Amino acid sequence: MAQLEAFFEGRLGPKEKAELATRFTARQVKRRGFLLHQGEVCRHFSFVVSGCFKMYATDPGGKEHNLEFGAENDWLCDLGGFYAKKPSDVYIEAIEAATVLQIARPDLIYLYGHYPRFNTGFRVITERKYIELQNRLLQTISATAEERYQLFLQQYPHLVRRLPNTQIASYLGITPEFLSKIRKDLSRA
Repeated sequence: MAQLEAFFEGRLGPKEKAELATRFTARQVKRRGFLLHQGEVCRHFSFVVSGCFKMYATDPGGKEHNLEFGAENDWLCDLGGFYAKKPSDVYIEAIEAATVLQIARPDLIYLYGHYPRFNTGFRVITERKYIELQNRLLQTISATAEERYQLFLQQYPHLVRRLPNTQIASYLGITPEFLSKIRKDLSRA
């Protein structure tokens, strides 16, 4: 819980901090375990204490397409499914054994109504996630594979050594072989 309190440092008063312990629950997730399966309604907003996750969708052929990664001090949630209470189009899977702190939708709505600072804090988190998604979409349609890789290095420098090439390549929309070529070319430059 200390990590979550540190995340909100300076944004919450003593009463709000006390609510964290009553509204969030810890959950251990094994490697390859899921926070969310496609078709389920996303019922929790998850704060990553330790470990690493990928959010991905599958195409009709069953191929995975990574949309986002989340590691320590990051938030994971299928926002559309969470707020609209609709079945998810994505999976959230642990790449490493992980610990998360989760808040259920009713508890979050309670905090929104009773503590304006939570409303503001989660609005900022949601806005940040929306901006990341919009930037990712723009990168996908306008940047070269090499530019996307360099942007990945800027956005996820702490994950470059933790993620297998196959996961990074899926995120970039390229093959692992092409990712190896990009890395080789960049190391020569």
